[in-house]
Amino acid sequence: MKTATLCFLLNRKSKQVLLGMKKQGFGAGKYNGLGGKIQNGESIKDAAVRELFEESGITAKDVNYAAELTFFFSKKPEWNQVVHVFLAEKWTGQPKESDEMFPRWFKFNEIPFEKMWKDDSHWLPLVLNNKKVKAEFTFGDDNESIIDMKLNEM
Repeated sequence: MKTATLCFLLNRKSKQVLLGMKKQGFGAGKYNGLGGKIQNGESIKDAAVRELFEESGITAKDVNYAAELTFFFSKKPEWNQVVHVFLAEKWTGQPKESDEMFPRWFKFNEIPFEKMWKDDSHWLPLVLNNKKVKAEFTFGDDNESIIDMKLNEM
């Protein structure tokens, strides 16, 4: 099973979160946090910070662990993965578009869940409310519909 990261920038004062529209590869056409694969010898946390920088030009100054998400794809087991989610409330730089992502700020109450993975609406609101989450999602034959879900606060 693959291991990956996601990092969400939060501006709690304005109640906004930075999401990226994935432009290519796995998840293309969906909004998500910024993140990706872990390189050899790299910690999960360092991978989250690096991926955030590569995809948006932002350097996180402090990241906090928020969730462990396990995904199972019935028809595409090569997509199965554990994703470690981080939040960052301090950073330097301004979000800029990269080859992989188009970053955009959204108010917490205007997150475009209809343009995201179906699981996001279950766990992301909890994380944005300072809850730590551990969850498993199994997707059906269409690789979109959730056919099984286990979600717990840590």
